[in-house]
Amino acid sequence: MVSVGATINVMLAACMAEGMTVLSNVAKEPHVVDVANFLNMMGASVKGAGTDVIRIQGRPKLHGCGYSIIPDQIETGTFMIAAAATMGDVIIKNVIPTHMEAVSAKLMESGARVIEGDDGRDFYIRVIMNDRPRAINIKTLPYPGFPTDLQQPVMAYLCSSNGLSTINETIFENRFNHVRELRRMGASISVKDSYAKVKGIASLHGADIYASDLRAGASLMVAGLAANGVTNVHNIQFIDRGYEYIDHKLNALGAKVTRKEK
Repeated sequence: MVSVGATINVMLAACMAEGMTVLSNVAKEPHVVDVANFLNMMGASVKGAGTDVIRIQGRPKLHGCGYSIIPDQIETGTFMIAAAATMGDVIIKNVIPTHMEAVSAKLMESGARVIEGDDGRDFYIRVIMNDRPRAINIKTLPYPGFPTDLQQPVMAYLCSSNGLSTINETIFENRFNHVRELRRMGASISVKDSYAKVKGIASLHGADIYASDLRAGASLMVAGLAANGVTNVHNIQFIDRGYEYIDHKLNALGAKVTRKEK
């Protein structure tokens, strides 16, 4: 199994280890490359990030630097999916479109328009959706394939598709914890092993639902935005861990999201 977290942690450790460390079966995600670039600016010697093999020559010490991190492609993808799920017209700025190609391709396959551009200051992605999505099949894969961290949000999107969609989760086990909560909202989903079949319905309905982890929370958030009526998402601390000011950003787009303290 390819692991982003394991790849980054071993990279960090190897930067100050004696001698040459060679990593194989590594993750190729953009933020792995970004961490390598950051470490190199601090004096490390990391070569090959984004390929199958990373070579790291240990250094006795690193030094400080200033660095701007790349946009989060999972946050970008979540907003892209949410825009399509709500039949919206949304422009997402400060993105790197080449990082989103797998997501863009699946949204377009489902009937959405995805437009990439440059306004002179930022690259942007515009998502336009005017109808129920067409059913599609998705298989999660290491980058540059469809990301496992967007499997849950795209499932919520496909709950209102016109047809039967299949999702094959090949990266992690037990990553369908959100299915029970989507069923509370009327979704028709069956799960067997690493496969989920989503039979589209006209629309979801509001319900009290509970996030069990970060990406499940993102799925329920997308479902709530697209559903008829009021949806109460509990355990929002999971969502806050991966999405900064998510309620403010959604409200700026016209959503009605309120945060209630217990």
